[in-house]
Amino acid sequence: MKRVPGAWGVIPARYSSTRLPGKVLCDIAGSPMIEHVWRRVIRARTLEHVLIATDDERISAVCTGFGANVSMTSPAHISGTDRVAEATAGSGARIVVNIQGDEPLVDPHWIDQLTLALSENPGTAMATLASPIRSPRQVTDPGVVKVVLDSGGHALYFSRSPIPYDRNDTRTTRYQHIGLYAYRAGFLAQYSRMTPAPSERAEGLEQLRALHHGHRIRVITVQGESTGIDTAADLHEVRARLEHQDT
Repeated sequence: MKRVPGAWGVIPARYSSTRLPGKVLCDIAGSPMIEHVWRRVIRARTLEHVLIATDDERISAVCTGFGANVSMTSPAHISGTDRVAEATAGSGARIVVNIQGDEPLVDPHWIDQLTLALSENPGTAMATLASPIRSPRQVTDPGVVKVVLDSGGHALYFSRSPIPYDRNDTRTTRYQHIGLYAYRAGFLAQYSRMTPAPSERAEGLEQLRALHHGHRIRVITVQGESTGIDTAADLHEVRARLEHQDT
C-alpha cells in the first residue's frame, strides 16, 4: 500500500470538554492521550502529512514537544470538522481524514481504508466507518451512535437512539458509527460553510449537517469498536488496556 498524493490526516484537539476537561492531555501509560493518537495515525500507510489542529497553547506545546506538526486555529469553531477545514485551507491537501483526538486506540488500517475509499472512487466526497453492534447494552446507550445504511452502503441517518426500531423483533443488525471521516478538500471547505442542521443540534452529531443538505456519506463497515474517551470511566478502561500491553 502506497501513500496517496495529497492525503492529509488531521487530529482536531481542544482543551474544553463538557464531561472531561483537558482530556487530550490526560496521561495514559506515561504519555498524553493526544500523543497515543498521533503515534497511531502516523502509522497509516496512505497519508502524506499528519497535523494536529488546536486552539489551545497548552496542547500545542505538548504536541510540538513530542514532534508533531501543529496548526493553531480559531477558538470559535463549533465542531472538529470546522477546525480541520481551517487547518487545511490553502494547504494543497486533496483528501483530508479527520481523526478524533480522544481515540488513543485508533486503528491505522481504518485510516487507510477511508483514504482509499475516496482516492479509488472519484464520485465519493465524504466517507466514514461503522461496525456491527454486538452488545445489547450498546443499542440503548446514547453514547454509542448508531447509523442506518442504504443498499449502496451510504448513510440514511445517524442517531443516539436505537435505530432502526425493531418492531417485529427480527434481530436486525445494527451498526455503531466510528467517528473517523474522510473528505475531499473541496467538499470539506463547502461543508464548513453549510448552515448547521436542526437534527445536528438535536442529536449533537455534526455529520447530520451533510445529510440535511442533501449530500451522501459513504460508510465503510469494519470489525472492531470505537474507543473514544468521553468520561473518566472510559479513561480508566483505556489506561488499563494500554498499561497491560506495556507490561
